[in-house]
Amino acid sequence: MELKEAFGSALRSTRLRQRLTQEDFGEVSSRTYISMLERGIKNVTIEKVAELAGRLEVHPLSLLVETFMVLDPETDLESLFERVRNELAHHSG
Repeated sequence: MELKEAFGSALRSTRLRQRLTQEDFGEVSSRTYISMLERGIKNVTIEKVAELAGRLEVHPLSLLVETFMVLDPETDLESLFERVRNELAHHSG
């Protein structure tokens, strides 16, 4: 699975959990664009991730974390967070 397909899957599952339709994103993006993202046809920018997350009422990192968990189903949430914590600790001083 490609990264853009994994993001599309994460976007769709988050949207469905929030009980939103593609049309509910009208303030952020067109239904066609949302559909193309969810099908893994289009790539998304970091700005668009933030806008979509705002409409979904989730943190942008939630969409990205779910994306990488879809991409690697063997990864569990705790080990992923532990890796990120360790990497950030090394970069922050």
